[in-house]
Amino acid sequence: RAELLTRAGFAFTVAPADVDEAPRSGEAPHALVARLARAKASAVAVNRPSAVVVGADTLVVVDAKTLGKPVDAPDATAMLHRLSGRTHEVLTGVAVYAGQHQLCDVASSRVTMRSLSEVDIGWYVDSEEPMGKAGGYAIQGLASRFVVGIEGSYTNVVGLPIELLDRLLRAGGAEGDAGVPESQSLAFR
Repeated sequence: RAELLTRAGFAFTVAPADVDEAPRSGEAPHALVARLARAKASAVAVNRPSAVVVGADTLVVVDAKTLGKPVDAPDATAMLHRLSGRTHEVLTGVAVYAGQHQLCDVASSRVTMRSLSEVDIGWYVDSEEPMGKAGGYAIQGLASRFVVGIEGSYTNVVGLPIELLDRLLRAGGAEGDAGVPESQSLAFR
């Protein structure tokens, strides 16, 4: 996400937010990513009242099952088996807290992966790239060789839909160079 922000010309600092990311019973994926994005932004905004704060959360959804970050190599392997030869949805909730404005929206993209062999999955899991990535893969990394199609925002699949972020910043009154006024800093989590 930091690389996406940098490439898009945003000035920012990364501020960690300690947020419980566990889904609530019966919580739909769209509601979950929106809630987590707002929780992350809120946790940082409390300590940075003059900053424009952005929170984001990304999940992969296949067969109505939510795939977050794998907890270990077997979990990553299972996720990749589930995504192999299929189309799945990537959801990213983005929340922008700018003064009195608290805005949130969810971006959705559809990604199709080619069929993966056991060798493909083993090689990829051994690279350790799947760890810490929603759905157990990074489209901007080694897994780019597995993706055969994408509908929607590429930056959403990476983890931060830049076009949605820009729209929310402008709607929240954060206009200026790169969408952030010089008198404010963009704190990101």
